[in-house]
Amino acid sequence: MLKEAVGYYHELLEDEELSRKSVEQLASKMEEARLIFGGRRLSPYLRPHFVTESDWNRTAEICDTIFGTLQKVRDAAVESEELLNELGVTEAEKRLIEPDPGYQQAAATARLDSFLTEDSYSYVELNGESPAGIAFSDSARDIFLDLPVVRRFSEKYEIYGLEGRSRLLSTLLNCYEQFLGKPPESKPVIGIVDLKGLPTVQEFELCKEYFESNGYPAIICSPDELEFDGESLKVNGRKLDIVYRRLLVREYLPIIDQYPALFDAYKAGAVCVANSYQSLLLHKKALFAVMTDERFAHLFDEAELAAIRRYVPWTRNFREEKTRFYDQDIDLIEWTRENRDKLVLKPNDDYGGHGIYIGWASDESEWNAAIEHALKTGDYLVQERVKTAKEPFPYVHEDGTVEMVTSMVDLDPLMFSGKTGSAFTRLSTSELANVSSGGGMVPTIIIRGKKQT
Repeated sequence: MLKEAVGYYHELLEDEELSRKSVEQLASKMEEARLIFGGRRLSPYLRPHFVTESDWNRTAEICDTIFGTLQKVRDAAVESEELLNELGVTEAEKRLIEPDPGYQQAAATARLDSFLTEDSYSYVELNGESPAGIAFSDSARDIFLDLPVVRRFSEKYEIYGLEGRSRLLSTLLNCYEQFLGKPPESKPVIGIVDLKGLPTVQEFELCKEYFESNGYPAIICSPDELEFDGESLKVNGRKLDIVYRRLLVREYLPIIDQYPALFDAYKAGAVCVANSYQSLLLHKKALFAVMTDERFAHLFDEAELAAIRRYVPWTRNFREEKTRFYDQDIDLIEWTRENRDKLVLKPNDDYGGHGIYIGWASDESEWNAAIEHALKTGDYLVQERVKTAKEPFPYVHEDGTVEMVTSMVDLDPLMFSGKTGSAFTRLSTSELANVSSGGGMVPTIIIRGKKQT
């Protein structure tokens, strides 16, 4: 059904008038909704990513199971120096994760990056610290569902979008109620905290508007604007009850001594911070090294181990050691050198596609140089290649012309309090499906089936 539906959508685009109107509406609505990232429109594509309802339900169930294993790693890591070191947590970071956040979830919100193909499903990494895209994907959903070509498509197929911001707000409020130990007596003030001048500021504004439309005051602010008086965290004299933390640890640590108010208030239990600093443990890409290493299998039950084996790629911290690749004993460095066609090297704690070396896209000298860089730099991972998803998508050029381009399709389920609630999809013509690296985002739209005629 999916192939037939996508084929029908592309046939509709052959109607020049329908295609032209859809292109024009997409461009104007993207600008109007502030779906701009780094000065360019977030989506240069004219089709959403369609997923059948049965595939989506299966994906959500798998994500929920995998996230349960992540919670177990967090719970074990806060009590284990060995696990903290295996995850690559630095001494400065250990100080951040010591305080109890006041609620149970390791990551109130998270994003699993995955590939869904006809015959496989697999993850490549997790954004567990503060995932972007929740509000952007909601707005993109509304824009795409209203495009002339999508409305025509929906006359034949029953489709629906996914909702993220309502789940985000509910999650923040749930964390706050756990933090208080009782229902709040008044509506909390939410501070959206990050550095100034980032390309995600438009998304903060979308979140602020949504929170306030539901009666919850919200303030976008940066760490230098925060003050802690020993009892309350404030911005411009106004008390914050919840911090929706978008400020990453790797960006806060260099300035934490200069602007300590956020962490001081968190440590004192004076403000509810979501995601908490313990979510850093799920943001480390070495998490997959822990999950796929037989040394830590005791952390998981049989169902979880089966899910890990099936859906999580084999991963190891890249260092001089003897280990196992499934049932094969290997010398990790030499084995990596000899198997570039099925491996990728990536930094443990970075984002935006920075520092990633793709073995199958490298020649021998490039791969050897990548290995030496990874060893010299330290805190790198080697990960098994997974089967990627690729589909033809209608790409809109700057002049408004549409060209069918084969793109890599990265499905990104969004987790709220450990449950799958929404998703968006990143597209790219390169091996990195990453908006920061020049890719694009489209909403994930679910196809329930053909309408009865």
